[in-house]
Amino acid sequence: MEWINEANVLIAGLGLIGGSYAKALKRLGFRVMAMDKDEETIRYALENKIIDEGKTDDSLLPKADCIILALYPSIVAQWVSDHQEHFKSGVILTDVTGVKSGVVSKVQDILREDAEFIAAHPMAGREVYGVKNSDDKIFREANYIVVPTEKNTDEAIKWCKNLGRVLGFSRISVLTPQEHDSMIAYVSQLTHCIAVALMTCDDNEHLRDYTGDSFRDLTRIARINEDMWTELFFMNREPLLERIDGFIAEMENIRAMIDQKDEEGLKEKMRLSTKRRMLFDK
Repeated sequence: MEWINEANVLIAGLGLIGGSYAKALKRLGFRVMAMDKDEETIRYALENKIIDEGKTDDSLLPKADCIILALYPSIVAQWVSDHQEHFKSGVILTDVTGVKSGVVSKVQDILREDAEFIAAHPMAGREVYGVKNSDDKIFREANYIVVPTEKNTDEAIKWCKNLGRVLGFSRISVLTPQEHDSMIAYVSQLTHCIAVALMTCDDNEHLRDYTGDSFRDLTRIARINEDMWTELFFMNREPLLERIDGFIAEMENIRAMIDQKDEEGLKEKMRLSTKRRMLFDK
């Protein structure tokens, strides 16, 4: 399972992240193949040399030494079920999905015994989507989370960590599916909820004439893929609701401090916020 330049990598789903994986791996000398249901996506990727081969059917699967599932989380397990008869024996699969508890066990339960699925989550993205917006520079200085279960071998976990390094991620962590979903509900899904709420709680169409960098920074991710993020919110419903409740409680606490003119309490909140944010700059 070691990465070698002769390895045939197949990416299923050639959107922003799948396309960015393809660019990174092809630049490093891997042979990159792709499957996507959209013919225009495959054509664009071939014409721009993002991939070496591309098909809308499953004819490339028997060639793949490893498969990267860059698909919406709700279809990952079904995709594996539908296509695994074409997998090469010994193939290793990984994914890029933003929720794990409802995905990993399903895939591992249905997967052939001569294949292995090791989950991962590249914590990188943009507020745009599609292969035309792909860019492997988004992985630099970004985080990469490996999400193994008791069914994974040490070799596969090592392989997946190495994939993160090959792609250029600067920090690689290991979490269980449950730990992953709780943390992602906080650092990713809650932040998208907040950005959406900021853009929908005021209907002033001239906000761009008045805002500064702080509002723009907070709402950058409000330009959102509604299909994918609705799916992610629903699939991670309980952890996300817990995080939303915690955020609402903290906002109510800050509101009470402002209402009661609790100067020291408010300053202490700000000092704590500054202290915790400084950890990002180390």
